[in-house]
Amino acid sequence: MKTLKHYSSITVLLLLFNCNAKPEPIIYGSDGCHFCSMTIVDKTHAAEIVTKKGKVYKFDATECMINFMNDFDTADIELYLSNNYTEPETLIDATKATFLISENIPSPMGAFLSAFKDKADAEKFKAEKGGDLYTWETLLAKHND
Repeated sequence: MKTLKHYSSITVLLLLFNCNAKPEPIIYGSDGCHFCSMTIVDKTHAAEIVTKKGKVYKFDATECMINFMNDFDTADIELYLSNNYTEPETLIDATKATFLISENIPSPMGAFLSAFKDKADAEKFKAEKGGDLYTWETLLAKHND
């Protein structure tokens, strides 16, 4: 009995570890964008989707991630991540980010879209560079118009 319990515990642990949805580091200059196939080099605009099963899709820009969502079952997505503009290479929860579209901050695909972890940082950059602020929801609504 003890041996059977031991194997059951190991099986449960393995299943838990295999189903964990977690981000992967983006290898800049090597990884390609899943949507447009460009090599990801911009450390302030990259993005990533992680499915509930743990599959990771990497993008050179948040706008590519949003475009990818049009052809993907979003019910399968666990994490939407965008690079924090003020902390290059740092992925943040895109659903909680504040986004700035400013023609004075270029992004890889020309949407001028940058993500900020802190709304105060986004407001500061808006004051300096101009543009419009969006939440994740308002950004998706704008994109779908």
